[in-house]
Amino acid sequence: MIRRPSSSTSFAAITLVSLIALAAVSGCGMMKRESSLVAFTTQLRAANEVPPNASQGNGSVDAVFNKETSEFRWKANFSGLSGPATAAHFHGPAAIGVNAGVALPWTAPVRSPQEGRATLTPAQAADLLAGRWYANVHTAANPGGEVRGQMTVRN
Repeated sequence: MIRRPSSSTSFAAITLVSLIALAAVSGCGMMKRESSLVAFTTQLRAANEVPPNASQGNGSVDAVFNKETSEFRWKANFSGLSGPATAAHFHGPAAIGVNAGVALPWTAPVRSPQEGRATLTPAQAADLLAGRWYANVHTAANPGGEVRGQMTVRN
């Protein structure tokens, strides 16, 4: 004897399938919003400077770029420098080990922690996304830069 499901069982099954489909569609929408954000990070070290120096300074920069709005936000921390920071910037376009001009200065006075935000031009965004930006912090003892790190996409 074959039993047919009751109408309430059929309704429950249809409701369950509908909820799963809605969750899948909603999840896709959330993924789209999240995919517009790209996270970056770097470690600031004296050995990364070109040329390297003997500073014991170190630090980090964490940043997020929004591909939809072109907003770039960052937070930097550093310590152990030879003296107070005199300036700090994002430089580019440049590969690791190559110097470049200032792409985006940090707001003075430069202190740790330092936070900032800016709207990038299409060219700046392309260079950042291609890994061609680095951050560095300058001091009086190291006017070309005391600590540096290449901005890389964080996984």
